[in-house]
Amino acid sequence: MFDSLKSKLKGLFKKTPEKLEETVYEARPAPEEPEDAPVRPEVAAGPVPETEAVRAEEPKLSRRDRVKAEKDRRKAPSSPVGDSGKRIKDDELESVLDELEVILFEADVAFSVAEEIKDGVRENLTGKKYSRQYSLDEIVEMAVRDAVHKVLKVNEFDFDAWMKERTRPAVIMFVGINGTGKTTAIAKVANRLQKQDMTVVLAACDTFRAGAIEQLTIHADRLGAKIVKHAQDADPAAVAYDAIEHARSKRRDAVLIDTAGRMQTNSNLIEEMKKVARIAKPDLKVFVGDSLAGNDAIEQAKVFDAAIGIDAIILTKIDTDAKGGAALSIAHTIGRPIAFVCDGQEYEDIQKFSAEWMLNRLFD
Repeated sequence: MFDSLKSKLKGLFKKTPEKLEETVYEARPAPEEPEDAPVRPEVAAGPVPETEAVRAEEPKLSRRDRVKAEKDRRKAPSSPVGDSGKRIKDDELESVLDELEVILFEADVAFSVAEEIKDGVRENLTGKKYSRQYSLDEIVEMAVRDAVHKVLKVNEFDFDAWMKERTRPAVIMFVGINGTGKTTAIAKVANRLQKQDMTVVLAACDTFRAGAIEQLTIHADRLGAKIVKHAQDADPAAVAYDAIEHARSKRRDAVLIDTAGRMQTNSNLIEEMKKVARIAKPDLKVFVGDSLAGNDAIEQAKVFDAAIGIDAIILTKIDTDAKGGAALSIAHTIGRPIAFVCDGQEYEDIQKFSAEWMLNRLFD
């Protein structure tokens, strides 16, 4: 996951000591004793105290233990920023930032997001001094991580908390283009809700694609969930209406509406989607995008947002995404949060998205 971007970032961090000049401010030497200082009497050597003897017999730490101890020490609450230490040569910093920008573009990071990350790193490093306990590549990595974190923190969404606050049934409508894994993502969300002791109704509103109703029916049978469906080519808005009415009468917790996958350029299907949204009045409209599509997923999300006003995003196939550009960019670019990422084929392969989740996979 994100292997290509992660590898290129690590390569950049390793090269920074060669590109950036660092000035180390030496500790002050100990003051010299005056010439007329009294001479200290010599103490005769005696037996080694027991505590020192025990300490001398203690085994030396292995390299692995020393590295762990050093990491633990560095996690102590001391800031790398201080009044003395290493200073990065500002006039060489821009070349490193330009290389970072190229890496982000190659990973399909949107231009505006790449620029914001670049500006954040510049702000974090220009004219700053850092503690001697950190290497220069660590300093640059921390600066990049902090800039990425600020971009990701702009939009965050806790789906579970949102569900607890909703009047029942919570109506959730899923939209997206063909082939993104939308129907499977719906089944994963249904399974997640059921694991939290919530009841779910699936609405088979994709009456356009051959086999779509059958596919959702298979998921419903496996999950033991109620499905409301009509015949092929039926009015999708009517299916959504019936599903919501059934959920209300049976006091169900959630209605998950599966809509036909449609290209953002298909005006007829876009109008049909708008009609479903008008009739169903969903509490949450979720765009399901393929993370492998990169910037294309962002452009698709913009069209769907303009049509019905999406509220959240699910990114699928994240486990096979070597670049990570969509995950880094989409929420910040369109101003809507990523609720979940799907990272496999099983019903449990769905994760809540957060800035920390993304950072851990890019930098750890």
